[in-house]
Amino acid sequence: MHNWVTATPEMRRNGLASPAAVSAALFLRQWIAHPRRMGGMMPSSPALARLIARLVVVGGDGAVLELGPGTGALTAALLEAGLAEERLILVEIDDRLHDHLRHRFPGVEVLHGDAASLTDLIPAGRRQQISTVVSSLPMLCIPAAVQRVIVDQCFAATGPKGRLIQYTYSLSRRSPLDQRRLGLRGRRVGWILGNLPPVTVWRYRRATDFTPPTARDGARGPGRDRPRSRAG
Repeated sequence: MHNWVTATPEMRRNGLASPAAVSAALFLRQWIAHPRRMGGMMPSSPALARLIARLVVVGGDGAVLELGPGTGALTAALLEAGLAEERLILVEIDDRLHDHLRHRFPGVEVLHGDAASLTDLIPAGRRQQISTVVSSLPMLCIPAAVQRVIVDQCFAATGPKGRLIQYTYSLSRRSPLDQRRLGLRGRRVGWILGNLPPVTVWRYRRATDFTPPTARDGARGPGRDRPRSRAG
């Protein structure tokens, strides 16, 4: 499907208005405007998208929540792998990327908002359907208190038996999330050297002995200038 909403006249004249070209151009423009929010310089590679798609259970009934889908590289891979449109929910904070996703994936639910406010964005009935969260948020750049809010919001959406798949632009063997502090159990499930930049993928569950803290360090949702990563 051609996305003429974000294609420039020059791209159309030169025959460069394919979805891939439009997405790459939009991603680059948004990265130049908001480098810390976007995280990676380029959309996710096909290899990364395929790896994530293999980790997500495309069969069954559970819905998949994608945080920071960017221009939709991973979204397209999940749909191509067989995930039904009605089982996919996208949350994007960037205005232009949100509009791009709505036009590129008209059958998918695309929400405009912050990952730290999922319980406000997603109705309770819809949250009960979510089994997996896929996140491209740059957790290494996000303050610890805000990390906690985001992680708590993810598991408020999935329930204690849900899964969080986090991919991070780093090849470190260390978890991008402090598992003990955040009440998580996780392991590294893959890495892609050919991605630009290279990326590591972790899968987390709630620790069985986790007790939600009563205080949230005063963090209740980062502002629009807090860093966010985009899946492409």
